[in-house]
Amino acid sequence: MGTHPDTDADTNTTAAAPAGHGGPAQGPVSTTLDPRYSTPDAEAVPWSTAEDLLHRSEVFWLTTVRPDGRPHVTPLLAVWQHGALHFATGAEERKARNLAQNQQVILTTGTNTLSDGLDLVVEGEACLVSDTDRLTSLATAWSTKYGPDWAFEVADGTFHHPDGASALVFAVPPHQVFGFTKGTPFSQTRWNFT
Repeated sequence: MGTHPDTDADTNTTAAAPAGHGGPAQGPVSTTLDPRYSTPDAEAVPWSTAEDLLHRSEVFWLTTVRPDGRPHVTPLLAVWQHGALHFATGAEERKARNLAQNQQVILTTGTNTLSDGLDLVVEGEACLVSDTDRLTSLATAWSTKYGPDWAFEVADGTFHHPDGASALVFAVPPHQVFGFTKGTPFSQTRWNFT
């Protein structure tokens, strides 16, 4: 299996979306297979495969940046909807305080195995969601995906849990996503959204 490169490395585009196609809600504007980190017989992973994993994955790892520049990583639940990953956090939690200073984030998910599966790295900017209709739709998605323990009501632009806790909801429309297939063949695919 190849090593994972610096995600800012230049690569050759192997496929592009049709003209007029773009923005997270419509899918990536380009799909790139990086041959340096892929077996010769590898092909770029279709965005539909990555998007399916974003829908199905139960646990994601969120990386934010502390005010002093140190990274902060935490596992959390997330829902893929409207072309963005959404997560919730209490306003006083470390990740929310980090986001008040720097909205650039990375969310990762995948399989915790060496020789099979697909890992995803989603890079983007976290934006606060406060629209009541959108939050209501997301609350339904949360309880559908994660069960009744994750049922929320919507009030004052936040999620409210029956135990009295409230949470801010953030959307992360991807700027770019990296996919790492493991096993044979292995590959690195990059999807650009801007």
